[in-house]
Amino acid sequence: MDPFPAYASVELHYLWLPLFGFVVGMFATMVGGNGAFFFPPALILLFQVSPRVAIATSLAAVIPIGLIGSYEHYRRGNINLPVGILFGSAGVVGAFTGAWISGMLQPDTLVLTFGFYAVLLGLFTLYLPGKKNDASVSPPGSFADLDKRNMPLILFVGVVSGLVAGVYGTSGTAPVLAGLFILQLPVKVVIGTSVLIVFINAMSGFGGHLLMGEPDLQLIFLLGSGAAAGAFVGPRFLTGIRPERKEHTFRYVLCLLLILLGGWLIYNYI
Repeated sequence: MDPFPAYASVELHYLWLPLFGFVVGMFATMVGGNGAFFFPPALILLFQVSPRVAIATSLAAVIPIGLIGSYEHYRRGNINLPVGILFGSAGVVGAFTGAWISGMLQPDTLVLTFGFYAVLLGLFTLYLPGKKNDASVSPPGSFADLDKRNMPLILFVGVVSGLVAGVYGTSGTAPVLAGLFILQLPVKVVIGTSVLIVFINAMSGFGGHLLMGEPDLQLIFLLGSGAAAGAFVGPRFLTGIRPERKEHTFRYVLCLLLILLGGWLIYNYI
């Protein structure tokens, strides 16, 4: 009998999950996300986790990132609560719907469509709206201050971002960032508010997958513990940098990573 069964090496590889979660959590909270986009492909390709379990695990693991990241950004005045709550409320509907759709798809189809989605998202990122320097624009301080003309945009982007989170276990950060930039919020507020919104998406999406009994507690603990530590560090680094100067660099690097990641998934599952 083999004293080292096949699953032993895989479980040994799991020890890298906290470090991977830390790095992703740190950088994600610096650019307005929670890192959920990178967790499912890593779990599937590197740790041989089934797609549906990877998606559910990803959503659960990024909840600490969103919770700690939102708290740290809120302490630093980087979150616009009225906008964040409206985006997040719409995202709840999309996330539960997305979790149901994810359960209906075959695993190979789920991964393959994720690959094409990653490539398209990378290309979209190149055209993500940028911050305009318009001093006449005043960010809403309460629900009453919200421009009613922006409500359809907020609701649509919120539902889409939640739908993406539920189907693929990602954060839906790209559409959220696009919508927040269109609303003309300051860059740091865009980043902080985005972290709050994708946190709500992750909780909602995980709730939908939890009903289907798909999470793996061991993976959630290992990945989530590292991610939580990274989320605590990320906003502290953001305080000392100028996001306006880093925006284009982040965008191009993210675009390249998304296209490469999507191509890798398509190559392995086509």
